[in-house]
Amino acid sequence: MRSELYIDGKWMKPVKGGTCTVTNPATEEVIQTIGAATAEDVDIAVKAARRAFDKDGWPKLTGAQRAKYLRAIAKGIRARQSEIARLEVLDNGKPFPEADWDISDAAGCFDYYAGLAEQLDNNPEEIIALPDDRFTSKAVKEPIGVAGAIIPWNYPLLMAAWKVAPALAAGCTIVLKPAELTSLTALELAAIADEAGLPAGVLNILTGSGSVAGQAIIDHKGVDKLAFTGSGPVGSKIMAAAARDIKRVSLELGGKSPFVVFEDADIDEAVEWIMFGIFWNQGQVCSATSRVLVQETIYERLLARLVEETSKIKIGNGLDEGVLLGPLVSKRQHEQVVAAIEAARKAGATVACGGQRPEGFEKGYYLQPTVLTDVPLDSDAWVEEIFGPVVCIKPFKTEEEAIELANDSRFGLAAAVMSKDDIRAERVAAAFRAGIVWVNCSQPTFTEAPWGGYKESGIGRELGRWGLENYLETKQITKYATDKPWGWYIK
Repeated sequence: MRSELYIDGKWMKPVKGGTCTVTNPATEEVIQTIGAATAEDVDIAVKAARRAFDKDGWPKLTGAQRAKYLRAIAKGIRARQSEIARLEVLDNGKPFPEADWDISDAAGCFDYYAGLAEQLDNNPEEIIALPDDRFTSKAVKEPIGVAGAIIPWNYPLLMAAWKVAPALAAGCTIVLKPAELTSLTALELAAIADEAGLPAGVLNILTGSGSVAGQAIIDHKGVDKLAFTGSGPVGSKIMAAAARDIKRVSLELGGKSPFVVFEDADIDEAVEWIMFGIFWNQGQVCSATSRVLVQETIYERLLARLVEETSKIKIGNGLDEGVLLGPLVSKRQHEQVVAAIEAARKAGATVACGGQRPEGFEKGYYLQPTVLTDVPLDSDAWVEEIFGPVVCIKPFKTEEEAIELANDSRFGLAAAVMSKDDIRAERVAAAFRAGIVWVNCSQPTFTEAPWGGYKESGIGRELGRWGLENYLETKQITKYATDKPWGWYIK
């Protein structure tokens, strides 16, 4: 396992020699010590990225040339997929099959953006029709410059890929800070990029805390664009800090996503997708459909099946066979989720199942998957993001009521609807105030489709061509295309 910082194509210790530890959430054992970058390290990394962008020619390469590096990185990830997935389990806690899927998606992300990089060569400019034939005009896309990216701990390598791949495809250079809790696979990404021959300074990866290393990236005047995935309060601070230098910003923030189930839905199918929507990755998912609204005519039957199936979920170490729910990522996260459940109880909610440390798990940050009913609409459990395996379920009478309840949130990342009536499902999908809507499912995520939210769930979109555009500026080039004098002042 790598432990040093990756800056300017080299492995180096932090200038001040700081370290931080990585803990296995399944055992509470320290499994690695890694470097803790400070502002001094960030300055070296940003200057390296600046040089690679301004002088060394990374943005001057054709899209096809950059695509070769991206495809080599994808190949390198696939060659070590099981090994990297195991690292993801060790520092994040998720079950191995989930981690394996994530690593495969990360490789696919690099391949996808390699294709978009090549397309940039095919569409280098857009001719603009003008009302004055003495002029010609065109619009061209150019890379923004040096990107600073800060990613969360819930999908460590995949979130890195979501930012690194489009940034490199666009011709940007990048300084990436992975989450302090889950840095191991980002360091492996640096090793893979290095083996792929990526030029020095194009990709720099610095581990350390958000308050020190992350803040230094945010504040550095050599950074042109900030890309952040994480909590709303931190996103707000990043946006305010970016305003000082008018840095470009894309933010993918929290959510409290609704899932509306109508009475004509198949109950077993609905229960399956409800569970997938909240218990995948231990519920540590920004888009988790954590507010479930069920039409009252099927509410009691669906709730009974949900409790029955939730109680069967196999809990354990993510490396053990058949485990579908691993530990939460850290002691702090475990304490926060447990506190949220207790606060819900005090507010009047009923714990229909779960909510406790499972028997036989004295070590590790384990928590039973939890179903809450009778949750007051003004309680934190209904309003705030818990970021754990906790779902709130409530009945509704009419479509209008369901839409009103679904949209009554300051978040707007995702929403889901389940109904056999396609017309109604499309109508409800259109009514949701959310950037991502799922019909008869929850949580499928494809690299080709835009990802991002309304309201306090963020600014901008990742993935698809929208993700590439995050790292591109638009330039107008207008030419006076006649040999006739302009003749305004000189007659």
